[in-house]
Amino acid sequence: MDDKPRNLKTLLAESKDASELMVDLAYAALYFDDEGMAEAVLGLEEEMSDLVHEMRSLAMLAVRHPREVDGMSSVLQVVSSIEQIANAAVDIGKIVLRNIGIPRALVVDLAEAAEVSHRLVVAEGSHLSNRPLSDMELPIVVGMRVVAIQRGRRWLTDVGGDEVVEAGDALFMRGEPAGIVRLRELAAAQPWIPPEADTSNLLTDLDRAVDTLVEMKNISETAIGLAYSALVLQDLSLAREVRALEERLDEMKVSLQTWVLRAAADDVDPSQLRGLLHLAEAAEDIGDQALQIVSLVLDQEDVHPVLALALGDTDDVVVQVPVAPGSSADDATLGSLGLAVDPGYHVLAVRRASRYIYNPRKTVTLRAGDELLASGPEEGRERLAALCGYAMAVDEETGMVDLTPAN
Repeated sequence: MDDKPRNLKTLLAESKDASELMVDLAYAALYFDDEGMAEAVLGLEEEMSDLVHEMRSLAMLAVRHPREVDGMSSVLQVVSSIEQIANAAVDIGKIVLRNIGIPRALVVDLAEAAEVSHRLVVAEGSHLSNRPLSDMELPIVVGMRVVAIQRGRRWLTDVGGDEVVEAGDALFMRGEPAGIVRLRELAAAQPWIPPEADTSNLLTDLDRAVDTLVEMKNISETAIGLAYSALVLQDLSLAREVRALEERLDEMKVSLQTWVLRAAADDVDPSQLRGLLHLAEAAEDIGDQALQIVSLVLDQEDVHPVLALALGDTDDVVVQVPVAPGSSADDATLGSLGLAVDPGYHVLAVRRASRYIYNPRKTVTLRAGDELLASGPEEGRERLAALCGYAMAVDEETGMVDLTPAN
């Protein structure tokens, strides 16, 4: 993060990215039991405090007339939510720094995520040092991308292909867990062995608590992504979806507390149980902030246009499309459909009956009756509907989209 003068739009975009990076790193610190990652989260907290102070100052200075107050209050509300998301990440990081502990089963479950974050320091003379990122083609070679670089006390969060990696840089990566071993080889870092579950003495109640917490993590992260989309697109149905997810998080937290209390009676290490409760609190806090963001849409508040400019590309739309029996999507894996390439859509979640599959992997097989929640370009919307077995019609008077079975 540099010291150049920045406007409110730039600061909002930077703080949103920083808060999401903090959450990624905090969970990764748990996964790798890495105090360096946890310390990085606390370092970013200092940067975030400066950003929040600067944004609030600019927001107040920008109001020159009483009629502008309502619109600018929406900016302050989003700033507050971004700050609280960052605070939740700090709370997660402190689990590592204070050695509170978590069950090993949770670490193994986190390894099953479609994407994980990782931190590594580039050694002098390694394949990564003194080369631009574009030459390395890391997303192709190891399936991971650089999301930020820590160079001394400086943070580079807007990382492009022309950025030259230097020896001593701490790279913060995100991508497929399978790529971590090869990535560390390229950086001449210490080898890493993926965790394995200890199945000798796993307790049912503890298992349930761990499974619930992993789902809470996925739901909370998905809720934030959907909340930003709902705000940018002013999408009421999407805002209602976020509200439903937040209510689900509240219910899951109660269930998790029940499993933890039951596990406590089975002579389980209490520090592990404390860690679960800390994580549940943080995940619920993140979900609460997602609800705060979409409350601007649900309550039909005046929203300042700078939020749409800063928080997302308004050319993208978020759509909900059911899978029809016999369609191309029916009984096909997400990987085989190649939706990210054509029509250019990213699947945020798959709703199957009353449950969601959040951030689904390429190996997830779609079934008739599933509903895709995906984001992508407006021009690809008709193609996505066709793959799912529907024809798309737009009402010329209302602009509403109607899906009818293609057959």
